[in-house]
Amino acid sequence: MRFSRWRRTRWVRAVLAGLYVVTLAAAVPKGAGGHGREGSWSSEEAQRFWGPSRVAAAPASDDEAARKAADADDASGAQPVTGSARHFDGVPSVGALVFVGEDLRDHHCTASVVHSPKGNLIVTAGHCALGDDAAFVPGYRAGADRQPYGVWPVDRAYVDPRRTDTGEGSDLDFAFATVRPDGRGRQIERVTGANRLVRTPGYSNKVTVIGYPDADDDPADQAIRCTARTSRLEGQRQLRMRCEGFVSGTSGSPWLTHFDEKTKTGDLVGVLGGLNGGGPDGDDSARISYSPVNDDEIFKLYLDAINGREPHRAS
Repeated sequence: MRFSRWRRTRWVRAVLAGLYVVTLAAAVPKGAGGHGREGSWSSEEAQRFWGPSRVAAAPASDDEAARKAADADDASGAQPVTGSARHFDGVPSVGALVFVGEDLRDHHCTASVVHSPKGNLIVTAGHCALGDDAAFVPGYRAGADRQPYGVWPVDRAYVDPRRTDTGEGSDLDFAFATVRPDGRGRQIERVTGANRLVRTPGYSNKVTVIGYPDADDDPADQAIRCTARTSRLEGQRQLRMRCEGFVSGTSGSPWLTHFDEKTKTGDLVGVLGGLNGGGPDGDDSARISYSPVNDDEIFKLYLDAINGREPHRAS
């Protein structure tokens, strides 16, 4: 269980009430969070956003279809499906969460930038600590005198109040946070680019997952990346993937489809989290990871975040 191995037990107790309201047309960006920062919201995109969730109820045993899809992807020259993560230099839109004023090596979760009207939004797991002493370090580099894309203090956090570690509440293990502009007045999306928040199209997906393991568990202290096929976590509205290396610190890692090697961005269909903090207990904890699906609930929280509203949900 990734959460149980944290050295901290900080929780977000409350968030400030919103100080501004964005109109609905402005509130939902093109494609419900597209890579671009401009453009109108079409009726087709509105239907995709507000329509019923397209997440299929297919069981996780549809392995033959997944294998055929993986073979087609690999034949096309796309990133192959692998059984273990590899270290790499990272991408601008994904980074580590740290506590302000502490050693950057003490990063405790992973987060990523998602497109928003203001360009100041990140997404991570709901169980990650996102208090007012948290900061986001995109493209984190261990030992660097200056981080390549800066350090961005968290302004406000947005977590579904019904989130739990187990049961149905673990399907809500996602969170958004706004970050403050840099010293030049720029919002983070202008500096790093952003991924596109989309609905999870089904339980079988080819995803690229990028995270930052805790330096205690992975002394390389470097980003890791894995391309894997997902299936359904039985009994939950969550994705499941098998890939070695996603240990403590990788909670909140983005699960990206259609990852573009040129722009280093993709369609965000999940974040590492969910049941037990994002994986099973025991020997498989570093090999198997979970993610809640992106359904209506994550888009409701997204609207709360971009409108500066405290999330209120009926019990």
